[in-house]
Amino acid sequence: MKRVLLTLGVLVQLASLNSFSQIKDQITTSNGIVQGVREPGSSILIFKGIPYAQPPVGPLRWKEPQPAKNWKGIRKADHFGHNAMQKNLFGDMSFRSSGMSEDCLYLNVWTPTKTGKEKLPVLVYFYGGGLAAGDGSEPRYDGASMAQKGIVSITVNYRLGIFGFFSHPDLTKESPHHTSGNYGYLDQHAALEWVRDNVAAFGGDPNKVTIAGESAGSISVSVQMASPLSKGLIAGAIGESGAAINPTLYPVPLAEAEAHGTTFAEKMNANTLDELRAIPAEKLLDSVFSVATPYSTATIDGYLIPRSLPEIFEAGEQAHVPLLVGWNSAEVPFQAIMRAEAPTPENYKKVVEQTFGDRTSRILELYPAGSEEETIRSATALASDRFIVYSTWKWADLQAKTSGQPVYRYVFSRIRPAMTPKMGNATPGLAGGVQKGDNAKPVPPKYPAVGASHASEIEYALGNLYSNKVYAWTADDYKVSATMLDYFANFIKTGNPNGKGLPQWEPITKDSKRINYMDINVKSEQKEETDRERYLFLDKIYMK
Repeated sequence: MKRVLLTLGVLVQLASLNSFSQIKDQITTSNGIVQGVREPGSSILIFKGIPYAQPPVGPLRWKEPQPAKNWKGIRKADHFGHNAMQKNLFGDMSFRSSGMSEDCLYLNVWTPTKTGKEKLPVLVYFYGGGLAAGDGSEPRYDGASMAQKGIVSITVNYRLGIFGFFSHPDLTKESPHHTSGNYGYLDQHAALEWVRDNVAAFGGDPNKVTIAGESAGSISVSVQMASPLSKGLIAGAIGESGAAINPTLYPVPLAEAEAHGTTFAEKMNANTLDELRAIPAEKLLDSVFSVATPYSTATIDGYLIPRSLPEIFEAGEQAHVPLLVGWNSAEVPFQAIMRAEAPTPENYKKVVEQTFGDRTSRILELYPAGSEEETIRSATALASDRFIVYSTWKWADLQAKTSGQPVYRYVFSRIRPAMTPKMGNATPGLAGGVQKGDNAKPVPPKYPAVGASHASEIEYALGNLYSNKVYAWTADDYKVSATMLDYFANFIKTGNPNGKGLPQWEPITKDSKRINYMDINVKSEQKEETDRERYLFLDKIYMK
């Protein structure tokens, strides 16, 4: 009898412990209870696919995100939500989502919380993909490594392409704010409001939210900083290659976007909003590509984006928060400007003359080409500056001048290692080539990379090298990743990337006597800016 009672006592204790474990994994949000999951052997609690707004389908297509509806009982947050409607545009994207759907407004939370009361710093990350592709479930954005640093890490899905950035005069008329075309950015804003209202339950501090992103995600960060709707919801910002400043993905006047939308509706033989909203999502997506009319352009709508970003930042009307911002040393290859021409000095001069006309002599001074090697380097620099470096530089420069907050600028220089010998059907993305098939092998590039390509820093910065099986990562790569992850984590925690064991990184302010940046590589070191004349030259072109 004694033994039976003892056994019953043990069972009761085990049941109690199991119940306690489940309670720890359940968190009450403003819409209801969610139950997270833990990866085997990990203390990090993960909540996948939490709705932060209603599905933007049917009559809610092309409307501002509406608050998520409440649910009863416990919602299992054990799988990622749907990814937004998109085409397979980039070979380096891999989703863990529940498939593609207009019903895509979900976010994911990785938290190290044990009590729900820690008030930990928060990272909200927006994915890249040209505002036309991407998803918060991509392994390279996984928040576990940041969570292990004591940070509540969140990825956010938002509407893309024609579903997120379509304008039309009738949409503007029906909007309570007389706007159209910024639905994807409004989704991000709604997610930030959700974070403000709910992150404390996940152990986060709503007053210590840093927003971050790469490429279109970085462009999104610049927009949310500039927006009067969002600027009060953030305490810091990280931008990796991109800002919503001419020449890439910058907002256009609302009337211009409305005119494009009217033309598209006419091609679709849709005379009313009801007819446009009745078009099946797949057909709408296919139609965009069939008429070669990408919809990834935001609008200066007087609501989310009241003026152009340079005007907002010059006036000091943006969020006055610390900014960590930078780009990669070779964002795009020289072919982006040379096209099919061989990289000889003669061909380079010909292409520059065709592109810049009477500015050719100044371009050749700033981007010289006396040999094939110098041509490749200068053409790479010119193509990269025009693509995304200049706009990122302009963002950093304006923030330093008008915010009264420190700006920490970097250049990521680590070139990825060789691809693994057997890659299956994987593709490496923007850099290099790959054969198809189960025994695929890398195709050696004719011209070796002269720097780090666009998007190649993501896995390093977020501590996710292990998730990318395409490359044969080395000890040096993991060293670079540890450095960059620490810089980012320190910045998210304190607004300052510096910390024990890291090379000292001085900020840029309006009073800086010289402009420094951190060169992030196997040997990371602070360097002084030497390319300012290039950016000032482009400034005259793009800011005229």
